Amino acid sequence: MLMPSIFRESLFDDFFGSSFPHFGVEPGRHEMMKTDIKETAQSYEMTMNLPGVKKEDVKAELKDGYLTIQASSNTENNTQDDDGRYIRRERYMGSCSRSFYVGTQVSQEEIKARFEDGILKLLIPKKEAKPMVEDKKYIAIEG
Repeated sequence: MLMPSIFRESLFDDFFGSSFPHFGVEPGRHEMMKTDIKETAQSYEMTMNLPGVKKEDVKAELKDGYLTIQASSNTENNTQDDDGRYIRRERYMGSCSRSFYVGTQVSQEEIKARFEDGILKLLIPKKEAKPMVEDKKYIAIEG
């Protein structure tokens, strides 16, 4: 029977903690899509890590007030000996996505994006939410 560890939630957390490598995962993969968001007077500046991803494999979509960033990656790491036999063969293929609510007032044309050296930078303008005007609708009362 496994008992919870003193410092973490389970015995496996201590055994497979951050001091051990992520088995089967390419180095830096656990850093995928970490995002910093900075607020300025006129906008929000997002910086997102996308290590090992090419510009053509990144998609940004604005739908119903949600900005969704999707990234996919396909890498191979092959090592052969002198006779051409594989000693090690590792592949990573996968995709990930994150969504952020930016509001329905922001349009796709207003968002600026730049991708350089595995870092996606987005500039999203601030828009004040327009208050909903409630139309009073009365029901006719007979009698």
